[in-house]
Amino acid sequence: MSAARPTKTVAVLDYGFGNVRSAERALARVGADVEITRDYDKAMDADGLLVPGVGAFSACMQGLKSVRGDWIIGRRLSGGRPVMGICVGMQILFERGIEHGVETEGLDEWPGTVGPLRAPVVPHMGWNTVEAPADSRAFAGLDADARFYFVHSYAAHDWSLEVTNPAIRAPKVTWATHGERFVAAVENGALWATQFHPEKSGDAGAQLLTNWIETL
Repeated sequence: MSAARPTKTVAVLDYGFGNVRSAERALARVGADVEITRDYDKAMDADGLLVPGVGAFSACMQGLKSVRGDWIIGRRLSGGRPVMGICVGMQILFERGIEHGVETEGLDEWPGTVGPLRAPVVPHMGWNTVEAPADSRAFAGLDADARFYFVHSYAAHDWSLEVTNPAIRAPKVTWATHGERFVAAVENGALWATQFHPEKSGDAGAQLLTNWIETL
């Protein structure tokens, strides 16, 4: 009889701009040992770090820096330690965000700008399907018509990161459409992110979080 796999620990970064309790419950549901924290060492030591985000890009960046979240994310990724961003927690991973004409520097993990979503109805609020790569690990076990819950008025409209070194695995980018096509999720080595809220996406979101936990 094989030994049981150890429970994976996940730190949910509490910097004042995320649905931390919803994230905690969703992660616990899929078997993770979860702690909501803004403590540097606890966030660094966990198997996985989840970075939620709700509100304005600029306010989220200020809140993140107030708890040294920018350092935590950068240090974890430099060591290949898993990080997952959700909603604005994904948007701040890009180079910059523009809201109401105000430009704010992001974490610059990926090139590109997050800007207003050009659609007849904004915010994009509700359930939507996504276009995931066939070999996506994040969406493994999910049907093509699986639906996820979105709440946002801004998005990354383009993906410009090019990988020319054949030894480096190219990121997998998932798209969705609401008025226009936008980046819905990214798998980039140790860094995963979703524009939608997996913690509010029922069984489909639980499967995605399970897939992430299995990479830790």
